[in-house]
Amino acid sequence: MEEKLSLNDLAVEALRESAKWCTFLAIVGFIFIALMVVMGVFMTVAMTAIPSDPYGGAMGANPILAMKEYFGAFYILMALLYFFPVYYLYKYANGTKRALESSNSDVLSDALVNLKSHHKFLGIMTIIMISLYILAIIGFVIFFASMASGGM
Repeated sequence: MEEKLSLNDLAVEALRESAKWCTFLAIVGFIFIALMVVMGVFMTVAMTAIPSDPYGGAMGANPILAMKEYFGAFYILMALLYFFPVYYLYKYANGTKRALESSNSDVLSDALVNLKSHHKFLGIMTIIMISLYILAIIGFVIFFASMASGGM
């Protein structure tokens, strides 16, 4: 025997308020994603105008100038990465609004699946970032230990 879940007025109001704030956050997220794409295109165009070796080799190799082609691509890649959690948040907000307007539990279920996807994506990205920080710290410790021992 399956037990049905029903929402009281407080839960409905909390979902309604959550949907409003999530809509706001998603719209702001989409705006910032668009700005990141524009910035990526701008960086690509601007960086191609900078000569690779403005001093004719007199100053030595500049690692920043060697990577100049990748700055714009990095911004666009980050915008693509940010798109998915913002999209899931937007779908959750719209689905929740529709579900509350129509009192349809199937639509609410779909909305909550999008919220789960949003949280799952952010959780995986958090694990990846923490792992990268740990690897960077280990790399710095090894680098500075080898420098201190005169290994390089």
